[in-house]
Amino acid sequence: MTRLNLFLLLVLIGCALSVVTSQHKARKFFIELQKTDQETKRLDVEWGQLQLEQSTWAMHARIEAEATRRLSMQTPVGNRSLAILPQGQAVAKPDMREPH
Repeated sequence: MTRLNLFLLLVLIGCALSVVTSQHKARKFFIELQKTDQETKRLDVEWGQLQLEQSTWAMHARIEAEATRRLSMQTPVGNRSLAILPQGQAVAKPDMREPH
């Protein structure tokens, strides 16, 4: 009977240790999951901000304003522009003379 009790006590201690170990691992994994969720939320916010910034930078009016201000570019006069078709044929011949 004493041997059986001793064996059962060892089994009980082994089970208790395995429960403690598994709970500890579960807590570690849960903490890691929470950190990952926080990082995901932070990255989602940053992604939204980057999309907003991209749409702001890509606005036609902003590009035109930056080209005019930084690069001193000007909109071409109507008689000085040339449209090229995909086949390479010009729609209208440009007038290369300076406007009067």
